[in-house]
Amino acid sequence: MKIIKGGLIVDGTGAPAFRGEVLVEGDRIVDVVRGESGATGETIDAAGALVTPGFIDVHSHSDAYLVIEPDAPSKVSQGITTEINGQCGGSIAPRYGEARLSGDWATLLGEKLSWRSLGEYREVLSKTKLAINTIQFIGHNTLRSSVVGYAGRAATLDEMREMKRLLAAALDEGGWGLTTGLIYQPGRYSTPEEVVELAKVAAQKGGFYATHMRSESSKILEAMDEVIALVRASGIRAEISHLKTSGRSNWSKIDAVLEKLDAAVEKGELLGSDRYPFTAAGTDFDIVLPDWAQEGAGLAEMKRLADPQIRARIVSEINASTRDWSKVMIGGTWSMATKAFSGKLVSDCLAEEKGVTPGEFVCRVLELDACKTGAFFFSMSEANLAKIYSRPYILPGSDASLRAPWGPLGADFPHSRAYGTMPEYYRRVRALGFSREATIARMTSAAADRFGIRNRGRLVKGAFADLVILDEANFKSQSTFANPHQFSSGVKLVMVNGSVPYESGRFTGHRSGRFLERG
Repeated sequence: MKIIKGGLIVDGTGAPAFRGEVLVEGDRIVDVVRGESGATGETIDAAGALVTPGFIDVHSHSDAYLVIEPDAPSKVSQGITTEINGQCGGSIAPRYGEARLSGDWATLLGEKLSWRSLGEYREVLSKTKLAINTIQFIGHNTLRSSVVGYAGRAATLDEMREMKRLLAAALDEGGWGLTTGLIYQPGRYSTPEEVVELAKVAAQKGGFYATHMRSESSKILEAMDEVIALVRASGIRAEISHLKTSGRSNWSKIDAVLEKLDAAVEKGELLGSDRYPFTAAGTDFDIVLPDWAQEGAGLAEMKRLADPQIRARIVSEINASTRDWSKVMIGGTWSMATKAFSGKLVSDCLAEEKGVTPGEFVCRVLELDACKTGAFFFSMSEANLAKIYSRPYILPGSDASLRAPWGPLGADFPHSRAYGTMPEYYRRVRALGFSREATIARMTSAAADRFGIRNRGRLVKGAFADLVILDEANFKSQSTFANPHQFSSGVKLVMVNGSVPYESGRFTGHRSGRFLERG
């Protein structure tokens, strides 16, 4: 038996903290005792620290990287014990037909990419052994590209039937629900009716729905209406991913957005939302291409860039746009010729590259990187983020893959949210006046309850032993946009299913994470 003693227990329920001990046997909590239990066994000293349930990252993208770096360093070091993956319409499986993984996933996986179905992916994870638990959603973009490909058109009836069949099979193999990324290829070409039909399949299987909506900027209210209409038509349990109002001209919409979301949550039409605690978004740099130039995704984009006439049109349209390039930073790059741009604002790059227009610069970088470049967009409001976090139904979601400062992932240039979401979320929510207990509950039990994750998110007898020993005063994000590969501070020990993968700044190699299933 392991006895965690000497700490202040914040049990995840929202109840007041208390001094006591947590007793762990195997993968379960066998008791939580106020004061001293008198039990004997291996003692874990938590004196001067908080003892909390493991944190749940409700919006993550680690599907591929769990295979590459199963110690999950950037996540476990900030106290995350469970991730919900397959977000924004992009999942690791099922992968058939023309379906392609995002450029960085495919490049880094290489020969490790050996599966097609979700069941086959699960087998790979079981052999890999994970440090943390994973929940897998099924991405609409992955389904659509498997059946329809990347064509900019509506799906036929036969294609709809095949997408529904693939989704049902993946849900039976352990998928937790459906996600969409309706600004990305090829989901942006789907009709609302297509998404509703797929949501009905997920709902019938008891699954959930999470959506990167069709707009997070000028048409955000209309996009929210589409989500609510989908819920009414399908009966699915749904949440909006990474709530934001992008672009300064849309910041004023936040009150109307929150009013609509408040009403939907109150009526039971939406579960709520998640949000990372930063005001810079992170996605692929090719999102700045004109809409027509993105059709078909990376390979089609590269063909267009190789055609002088089409490239000239792309350059012209980018140059004619009103985008503020001082708010766009180059993230991860994939060629030696572009490495020097990582971590730099596009405006600064243009100043260095005298005489080069924004359109020419964008096309050159994308061409050199085979359209796999990452970027950060500083397009959100600090005041709006505070308003969003004032709602207790806004849970922490990193919107990031796990990362490591070493190995294949160490060459990337990630968003700070990959390393610092949980401490920064905790800091910001506490600053709004929420108690320690209420904030921890949002990071643990509220997330477990929202997505039906059984026996996790609380320090109670019979629960799985996922927990964190935390030095609250030093729980801080150390990652910056200039130097992102920095582990968070303050996490003294992490336990996942009774095993300790991280202790005193050291990754132990003990990995007992699991692929979690509904029900």
